[in-house]
Amino acid sequence: MDAPSLDWVDAVRIAGPNDVRRAAEALNAIALRCGMHVAPAHDIADKRTPVDSDGNVLARDVFGWTSEKAWWRNPRIALDSPLTSACRFESEPFWANAEGFHTRQPNRYMAAIDLTNFEVRSLTKAAIVVPVHLPFGQIGAVSYNPLDATRTDLSREFGIYGDIFGLIGRTFIASYVGVMGALQALPATSRLSKREVECLRWAAIGKTDLEISMIIGRSRATVRFHIHNASIKLDAVNRSQTVFKAAQLGYISLNR
Repeated sequence: MDAPSLDWVDAVRIAGPNDVRRAAEALNAIALRCGMHVAPAHDIADKRTPVDSDGNVLARDVFGWTSEKAWWRNPRIALDSPLTSACRFESEPFWANAEGFHTRQPNRYMAAIDLTNFEVRSLTKAAIVVPVHLPFGQIGAVSYNPLDATRTDLSREFGIYGDIFGLIGRTFIASYVGVMGALQALPATSRLSKREVECLRWAAIGKTDLEISMIIGRSRATVRFHIHNASIKLDAVNRSQTVFKAAQLGYISLNR
C-alpha cells in the first residue's frame, strides 16, 4: 500500500473545464495504487455523473465502469443503495459491508438503514465512502471499492486511507461542481408545457393524482403522464424532485 500524501489533494483539484480529465485521471491512479476502484458522483439526486469538458462520461472513460450493470447506468441507485442513503445522514468518511456501517463515531441514523441484499443494492460487497455535502443542499459521494471484489473487510484500508480519501474525494467533487456546475445546467429547451405546470402546481400542495385529475377534468393516467414528462425534462429522479426543480426554475411556487 502507498503511504498517503497531501500531494494527492492538489493532483485532483480542478481549476477549469479543461482540467477535469487530468484531475479524474489522477484520482483514478491514486485509487488504483491503493487497491481501489473509485466511483465519484457529484449529486446523488441527479441521474447524470461527472463528465469532462467534451461531455465524455468519466465513470466509463476514465474510472473504467464499463459494464452494462455499472452503477452510473442505474437511475435508481440513489434511492436503492444503502451507501447513498447513508450519505444523507453522515458527513465524514465511513466504510460499509453487509454487516453494517463503520464510522469514526457512532451514528444512530445509519444504524437504522436497511442492509437487506446489501451487495445487490450497493453493487459491491464492501466500500469506503466519502459523503460530500455541498452548498444549497446538494450531496455528492465518492465510493472506493476494492479491486478484489471478494473483499468484505476494509477496516485496514479505512484506517490507512480513510482521512486522505475524504480529502481528495471532497476536493475533486467540490472543485468539479464549482467549475462544471453551469455547464451541466438543464438545457434551455427544457420547457414545461402549460398542462405539466398545472399538474405540478397541484402536486406541490399535496394533491394526489386522483385529486388532480378531478380538479383539471382529465384522467389519472393523463396526470401521471404529464408529471412523468416533466420529470424527464427536468432530469428528476422522482415526483418530489420534479416539484422542487420546477420551483427552482420558477415554474411553480412552493408557498401556499
